[in-house]
Amino acid sequence: MDASVICAKIARMNKALAATAALLASMGLAACQPQAPDGAPAPPPADAPAITAAPSSSMDISKPITARGTEPFWALTIDGKAFKLTRPEHPDVIAEAPGAAIASGRAIWVAKTPEGQQITVTLYASACSDGMSDSKYPLTAEVVMLNESLRGCAAKTAELPREAPPK
Repeated sequence: MDASVICAKIARMNKALAATAALLASMGLAACQPQAPDGAPAPPPADAPAITAAPSSSMDISKPITARGTEPFWALTIDGKAFKLTRPEHPDVIAEAPGAAIASGRAIWVAKTPEGQQITVTLYASACSDGMSDSKYPLTAEVVMLNESLRGCAAKTAELPREAPPK
């Protein structure tokens, strides 16, 4: 194989790599959602085109939210930028996140504890049952820390399902 053939192949590979890099960069930018300091979506710039109504799978994360899980039991409160994870026989974990990344049907926070531990919280706009009671929640929750993943249900704290009193 002579040098001109090799150079032509290298040129084609460079073009393919450049196209792939441009595609990945545009996908990364498309996933970004500007946010206000309180974690709510930021208002669009004055010259932005009008936004159409959000799909029904959108969720309101502007009010405090509580997520709960069973086996193991845990609870997570999200209040603005503040997070508090409580679990039996574990110290409470307090963390803070700058805001949520909003995508179709989900909100994702990457929070950090004062010690630097990362906690990733994802809420999905999908109905959830806790598996122990007949309580229904509007959101499904996932909390990921170091080597542990917790799954459960969530709702606005003021709208949490109440367990029925014993008969």
